[in-house]
Amino acid sequence: MKSERRIFALRLSALALLLMLGSTLFCVQSSAQLRFGFLSYEAALKAMPQYGIAQKKLADLKQQYDAETKRAEDEFNKKYEEFLDGQREFAPTILQKRQAELQELLSRNLAFKQEAVRLLANAEADIMAPLRKQLSDALQKVGFARGLAFIINTDQNACPFINPEMGMDVTEDVNNLLNQ
Repeated sequence: MKSERRIFALRLSALALLLMLGSTLFCVQSSAQLRFGFLSYEAALKAMPQYGIAQKKLADLKQQYDAETKRAEDEFNKKYEEFLDGQREFAPTILQKRQAELQELLSRNLAFKQEAVRLLANAEADIMAPLRKQLSDALQKVGFARGLAFIINTDQNACPFINPEMGMDVTEDVNNLLNQ
């Protein structure tokens, strides 16, 4: 009974080994036919005609926030100087009131700066979303047209070696499609 179990286990192991070997050979054979593309996503995005317009919109918005931040800082500095000039002459309750006003103004300015950073990040995401969608659509068209399994983003040295016999640079195809 024990020997029958051993024989059964050995046969099962041999069968599993054959299945694994077969699937490995299939994968190796399939991967020999596998083609892929590659490009720098950021370079493709920056090459789009609308990219400059989007960057200009973001720069204008940032300039508006910077101007408002500067105005608020100037207002705080003016009130602080007035406080310093008159603090020796103020009655204790007026001194406390002015200190509280300065603290509140400082808190509002800091909150505005944080909100401006958040709003700028959201604006960038909103402004860049259509460009990213257009680029994604172009990548899909090029991938299907060239019969590629996938397209690799080579930004940040994510793929330090690409065999040119297996992969193809799709940058030109994508740029041509985007610039039509």
